[in-house]
Amino acid sequence: KDTSDQSSCNIHHSFKCQLKCRCVVDACRKNGIHANFLHELLLSRNIGDFRKVHMDRYSGFAQFSDQFSRIWDIVTFYKQTVLGPLWFVIQPLLTTVMFMFVFGGIAGIPTDGLPQPLFYMAGLLCWNYFSECLSRCSDTFNANQNVFGKVYFPRLVVPLSIVISCMIKMGIQFGLFVLIYIYYLCNGYSLMVNGYAWLAPLLLLMLAGLGLGFGLLISSLTTKYRDLRFLITFGVQLWMYATPVIYPLSVMRQSHEQYMWIIVANPLTSLIETFKFGFLGVGTFSWFHLGYTLAFTVVIMLWGMVTFNRVQRSFMDVI
Repeated sequence: KDTSDQSSCNIHHSFKCQLKCRCVVDACRKNGIHANFLHELLLSRNIGDFRKVHMDRYSGFAQFSDQFSRIWDIVTFYKQTVLGPLWFVIQPLLTTVMFMFVFGGIAGIPTDGLPQPLFYMAGLLCWNYFSECLSRCSDTFNANQNVFGKVYFPRLVVPLSIVISCMIKMGIQFGLFVLIYIYYLCNGYSLMVNGYAWLAPLLLLMLAGLGLGFGLLISSLTTKYRDLRFLITFGVQLWMYATPVIYPLSVMRQSHEQYMWIIVANPLTSLIETFKFGFLGVGTFSWFHLGYTLAFTVVIMLWGMVTFNRVQRSFMDVI
């Protein structure tokens, strides 16, 4: 009798747990919860065990939500700083002043007759966006390994959100560029904006694609070869000197013709030169070089996405 009573109690308890689980499963399905998550829920003996097993996933989801909100909020990016988002403006200004002193003053590198602040700001505007996208996207797996190990979501969302959030910073710096532009116009400088300035959205997308593609490739490689992380900062600095940011392309063509093939092969060269040509009226523009950069961007993006999606399946076992 005791055995039968105990069995009936177990059956009753199991039936109640099944009802609870069924209600939770229905709610999860309505809210689009992942199928593997539902399977583990059904294997749990009761709701209490399920809560204990998956509590770390809830905390991981909270970490992901908090981090994703931080990526989009440019105010919290400089939280607990004295100047806050003003650093978006101070950094390019100080860099421009340093370039004017070192390259314009000491080295005496010409700027094709343009005011030095405008020339350097035009190059830095494009270069800073690309380098920041590359640096932050290349650390995707290492910086988010705790979240990736607890919460299921498309991993590509993180680097894409980085690229889009960097556009906000670039927009602020572009406003600074416009203010400097207006200042020199009011002081009698002849600055000619031509129709090629309408290519600016295309240039922005190509810069984003290059930064994203290279960032995804490097992030995928650093899961296994961590030495690459120490080379990124150094490599990006060297890359800037192979890009016409601090010097016009005409100087390289006149003084160092033997190295022009390196500069032209750089996919960033045509983007920065087109930006300067459209907004400042000087520089070198070529549809052929711009088409080469567009093709290079498509290839590097596809290569980066394929490699990233392949590595994300097993990177937790390697990292």
